[in-house]
Amino acid sequence: MLKEKCGVVGILSTKGAKVSPSIFYGLYALQHRGQESCGITTRDSEFHTEKGMGLVPEFFDLEKIDRLHGHAGIGHVRYSTTGFSRIENAQPFVVNHSRGTLAIAHNGNIVNYDELRKRLEASGQGFVSTTDTEVIAHLILKEYAKSDDMVEAIADTMKKLVGSYSLVILTDEDLIAVRDPLGVRPLCLGRSDGSYVVGSESVVMDVLNARFERDIRPGEILVINEKGVEGHRPIKLNRTAHCMFEYVYFARPDSILNGVSTYRVREGIGAYMASIDEVEADFVSPIPDSAIPFALGYSKASGVPYRESLIRNRYVGRTFILPDQQARELAVRLKLNPMLEELEGKKVILFDDSIVRGTTSGRIINLLRDAGAEEVHMRVGCPPIKSLCRLGIDMPTDQELIASDKTEEEIAEVIGADSLKYLPLEGLIEVIGKDETRLCLGCLTSKYPVEMIKSEQVSLEEFKLETGP
Repeated sequence: MLKEKCGVVGILSTKGAKVSPSIFYGLYALQHRGQESCGITTRDSEFHTEKGMGLVPEFFDLEKIDRLHGHAGIGHVRYSTTGFSRIENAQPFVVNHSRGTLAIAHNGNIVNYDELRKRLEASGQGFVSTTDTEVIAHLILKEYAKSDDMVEAIADTMKKLVGSYSLVILTDEDLIAVRDPLGVRPLCLGRSDGSYVVGSESVVMDVLNARFERDIRPGEILVINEKGVEGHRPIKLNRTAHCMFEYVYFARPDSILNGVSTYRVREGIGAYMASIDEVEADFVSPIPDSAIPFALGYSKASGVPYRESLIRNRYVGRTFILPDQQARELAVRLKLNPMLEELEGKKVILFDDSIVRGTTSGRIINLLRDAGAEEVHMRVGCPPIKSLCRLGIDMPTDQELIASDKTEEEIAEVIGADSLKYLPLEGLIEVIGKDETRLCLGCLTSKYPVEMIKSEQVSLEEFKLETGP
């Protein structure tokens, strides 16, 4: 399974209301983006932080929420890509400096992290974690010491960063939201009665009954305080690189990303697959839960009935600690139970959102065959993953990716499917509705947008701050 790095929330109440309960529920809505650690920092006359390992409802209780005083705050859920899984790397990071305090939370991955950290260490900067988020914080404060202008400091820091980042920052005066110039990771703005809300996905607004205002623009810095919202866009590029996996898998199906419904994309992918498929089957079925919209779209477009053939046990936690092959096989059966009466003697089209190593797909297909399925035809809602991600998705090495050196026919044989069909790259682009200059397709094509960013680092120094709505 692929795992995304994290999710962020920021809230400021213009009426002085306590924001920690709302941040808690906002993080709860983003739990799918990270299950490793979570944290909240709020501000009144001082900064208050509670963070720890585990899920949002497991770590936070009423006592912790009550201690988080203040009318402005930020929150974070984490799955690590840069940095180990330990409490020192939990966010938000809070840094005291000569003029006050700064707290920061980050979704994404900084490609030139090592280089930037070494430069800071050479100048005498110490670190308490191994994450790229702390590097961003120290870069901002180093620039802030020169200019005494936080927006300018963030803009100058952005010119040094190569990679993906959506940031929420809490200072002594403001709540600040920042999105990288390519818009790789999502970030949006909402508003409720007396509050401004920033979140990784629009579902945060839905849960908090806030009105979705807009996506934060690539390269934009939003400064939010009691006076309102002020937008600055110090970096404008002639393209974006929205992560295609946000549409296919990472984001919740009820989220709107960059103006596009993720549910409609996934349903459209299923319909597109039906238009290029000729296999005969008794029904189409998803691997729950992420593949449900794919299978529904396929069924509507093709007329092949939709049936559930696997029931997920929603109370199973992580199983990677199981030590041997037999235990891992048991883990799959614990998570997914086949419906025997639906499968006996049937020809099944089985949908999944992606195939990474292929081991889980093979185990699930074996489950269906053991339950009596006559044929299993695997259909995949994204093109073959052939290269690891450089921008914040936890992936195996290129050699471990089953599609890196195998054809569809060879993969079908490995996983035990009667046939296998991936979504073509042109189909993905068509269904999302954004051309190749608007999407990051690096894990599919091995062509990464950060190469373009690197080539423009010198010219970025010429950009001026642009203030606007």
